[in-house]
Amino acid sequence: MPLSLFKLKGLSMKQLIFLSAILIIFLTLSVWGASRIWLNVPDVELSFHGYLAMALGGFFSLLLGGGLMALLFFSSRKGFDEQVFSADDKD
Repeated sequence: MPLSLFKLKGLSMKQLIFLSAILIIFLTLSVWGASRIWLNVPDVELSFHGYLAMALGGFFSLLLGGGLMALLFFSSRKGFDEQVFSADDKD
């Protein structure tokens, strides 16, 4: 993907690499921490249905979040956020 799609034109290549490295480090630490907690909790056994429910819940949560973000950007781009109606307006 070209960088212009992300509107990062003001960043130099060094800044972009630094930002990417920081984000990758945060993602890695988050996954590592979650896996450590998951593996160190005693006496928790999930069946196939438990794993399936967790996977589907995560998938649909991401799908819902992505859909809401798409609606937010669509609404902002089309100007729906700027149109305000008030019953007190005489115009």
